[in-house]
Parts: sequence; structure tokens; C-alpha cells
Amino acid sequence: MFIVKYKNFFLGFTTLLIVASLFQVWSQGIKPGIDFTGGSVLEGEYGAVRPDVEAIKKAVADAGVESAVVQTAGDTGVLIRMRTVTQDEHAALTEKLAEIAEPVGSSTVASATPVSYLETQFNSIGPAIGSELRQKSIYAVTLVILLIVLYIAFAFRQVSRPIKSWKYGLIAVVTLLHDVAIPLGFVALYGTEVDALFVTAILAILGFSIHDTIVVFDRIRENLRAAGKKEEFPETVGKSLNQTFARSINTSLTVVLVLLVLYFAGGDSTHAFSLTLIIGIIAGTYSSVFFASPLLVQLYNWQEKK
Repeated sequence: MFIVKYKNFFLGFTTLLIVASLFQVWSQGIKPGIDFTGGSVLEGEYGAVRPDVEAIKKAVADAGVESAVVQTAGDTGVLIRMRTVTQDEHAALTEKLAEIAEPVGSSTVASATPVSYLETQFNSIGPAIGSELRQKSIYAVTLVILLIVLYIAFAFRQVSRPIKSWKYGLIAVVTLLHDVAIPLGFVALYGTEVDALFVTAILAILGFSIHDTIVVFDRIRENLRAAGKKEEFPETVGKSLNQTFARSINTSLTVVLVLLVLYFAGGDSTHAFSLTLIIGIIAGTYSSVFFASPLLVQLYNWQEKK
């Protein structure tokens, strides 16, 4: 297949993507959300018609709360994530949010309630909780990667030639580096806050990508058993890619279509989550087909030259 034939191009292009993403993370940095740094979350409801998002953002700024993230919730709700605020700042913010509410009785909506603005919830997350979440997130990702290597090494133990079984796991982890680097580069580029929901998206991407990679590797394993020494390893890999290519693309396409609907039809609170998944799943599908297998063949070629 052309993927194996032009493996050097795909390996070079993928390496460039990883380096560019990591450079973006290094130069711009990652903006942690309040789940990791600590902060305050305010939820409110407007009785009749919710003001424009820009008007809400201006009201938050007028209250002296900078760098807040304003999201809509439902038809009339609003969710505001911000740094830890004092009682006076909280009171000023509540006052500003109430000021931009539509006056009682001015709406033509028959079911309008007599309350223009009502704060439904206000929570503060301390830095200690944020630090604990950050530490557990790192542990979770590390544990996932370790279990992936062990599982693949065990599953491929009977096909240790011409490539050792543990090397399949190593390549899978290198592939996952690409799948994590691309979404991280994206959030660094656009300054999107990284919160617990982002970590959930990353773990979902890792699961989806490794599943796709294992499907390809498993077909390689089956073809190696069937062919024995009758064909060269690169030829076996190319044939395996031919057999799984359509499946990988179709599976990813159906998931991306669902996520696109969630992105455009869902609320603001799910935009960053769904967009991260879209980018990660596309990157994961690409790496499973155009990076993992060519890297496997390249590793074989290096091994044969020794």
C-alpha cells in the first residue's frame, strides 16, 4: 500500500506535527482552569429572556472580575467560571448581572416568571482541591499508558518475530504522544482553559486511538501467522492496512459526525469538550493508519540493518 511505500513522508510529516504542537505548548503554555488552580463558579437563571453573552461579559468586567469564562446553559441560564472572588466582588457581580436583566413584565412571553435574575448556585474551589485533581489526572494518564504497553506486549507474545511483542506496545505509546500533543497544541494556540472535562476528553481520545491502533496491529498479527515466512514484513503490514483502512475511516467518520452535531447543537459548556474530541479523534485515526504502521516498518528496517 502507498502508506508503507511512502512511509518516510508520513513519518516526517507526523514528526513535524508533534514538534510544532509541543513547541506551541512550550511557547504559549497551557492555561489551567479553576478545576486545577482554584476559583469560583456562579450559575444563574434569567426569568424571561437571557441577555446577550457579550452583555453578560461586560457586566462581569464592570464588576471587576477579569478573565472570566462566560457560558450559556439551557434557554435562560448562565455559567460563569472565574478566579476566587471576595464577598464584596460576589455582591458586585450579582448586582451587575441583575442590572442587565430584562425588567419584570416587559417580556411578551406568557410564562415569564416575576424574577428577572436569580443566582442558583455559587461555589468556590480551593487551590488544594485543584492540586489534587491535577495530580490524579497525571496519575490517570500515566496508568493508562502503562497498562496499554503491558496489554499489547501480552496480546502479541505469540508473534514475537520479526518484531518483539513489547515493541508493538512501545510504538502504540509513541502514537499516543501524537494524539495527545495535537489537542494540547490546539488549546495552547487558542488559549482554551484546560479543566477536568478536557482531561476526560484526552482519556477518551487515548482509548479510541489505541483501539484503532490495536485493530490494525491485530490484523498484522493474523497475517503474520497465516503467511509465516512466505512474504516480507513490510508487505504484510501493507496488506493489513488495506484490509483495515476502510473500517478505520468509517468508524471515525461516524463518531466525528455525532460530535459535530453536539458541537453545533449543544450548549456552550460542551463546545470545548466536543471540539477537543473531534480534533483528537481525527488525529488518532490518522496516527493509527499513517504513523503507527509506517513506524513499525521503519523499526523493522533498522533492525534488519544491524
